[in-house]
Amino acid sequence: MKIDVELKNVTKKYGEIVAVDDVSFAVERGQFFSLLGPSGCGKTTTLRMISGFETPTEGEIFIEGKPMTNVPPFKRPTNLVFQNLALFPHMNVFDNIAFGLRIKKVPENEIQKRVKEMLELVRLPGYEKRKISQLSGGEKQRIAIVRALVNRPAVLLLDEPLGPLDLKLREEMIVELKRIKREVGTTFIYVTHDQGEALTMSDKIVVMNKGKVVQIGTPMEIYEKPKSKFVADFIGGTNFFEGKYTDGAVEVDGLGKISIESGAHVSKKTLLLSVKPEKICIGKKLKKVDNIFDGKVTESFYQGRAITYKVLLENDSLITVVAPSYGMERVFGIGEKVKVGWNKEDARVIT
Repeated sequence: MKIDVELKNVTKKYGEIVAVDDVSFAVERGQFFSLLGPSGCGKTTTLRMISGFETPTEGEIFIEGKPMTNVPPFKRPTNLVFQNLALFPHMNVFDNIAFGLRIKKVPENEIQKRVKEMLELVRLPGYEKRKISQLSGGEKQRIAIVRALVNRPAVLLLDEPLGPLDLKLREEMIVELKRIKREVGTTFIYVTHDQGEALTMSDKIVVMNKGKVVQIGTPMEIYEKPKSKFVADFIGGTNFFEGKYTDGAVEVDGLGKISIESGAHVSKKTLLLSVKPEKICIGKKLKKVDNIFDGKVTESFYQGRAITYKVLLENDSLITVVAPSYGMERVFGIGEKVKVGWNKEDARVIT
């Protein structure tokens, strides 16, 4: 598989502040590749270095195999969709999309053809003469994306473009972005702090924290097999248990033994376990689970498809349980005694 973008030991400093610290990764051609992390982790700075709007202090950036570290943005085979979209309010839809082509002096008949193709791609045919102020939030997003795609970049860079949208529209645009990506085949590099967006859309995810890459993998690898406490907690949230390893189980003070998989990687006596909230069963009686503990409900939140419980265990640790609402006879009340449990393969050892 050909590599479209590669970063080798890239560092960005602002005075004494290290915004991006020795970052390396490769993006394969045609991938939907996400940079995911909390605010201030360095993901947007990394994207801006790929686009050419920032210059690395150290390291190298390659696009389509060519060194790009000192190449200006307008000479790179990339286009950037900004978080605020940066559409020109004084131009209509056609002129916004055609702007980059006219800068490049593309023939007018070719511009007409490409703009029409782009509007058809995002299912907005006939929108050429509309003003930007006449568009909905989702329509503006689509126009911003095709304004970048019309230039036929090797790599499309997207800096949290769905951030300003409400939840329902954001969910619709996630589906739309995946469709557009599939139809055009262009490499997408997408910056987001939203774990759901990254997990839903990406072929591969880079998780960043404090300027560093902390894990690279597929959405399933990142979610199911986190390599650090930070990733386990940041991606979807989790419950942690710490204890001493002995005979295929972890002894947790005040709670007892938690069974873990026989093939789990154990390199030290004290282990940290991660158990995702949706992996935990809750009820008055539990069967066919490897680990069962007594607890008391302290909070419950009905969320339509699921019910989230806060449960206090016997060792005074508070855990989160997410139970599907479908098929449940009732919601457990605050103060109610329950049993919680999970299978040993759902207790992940954090190394």
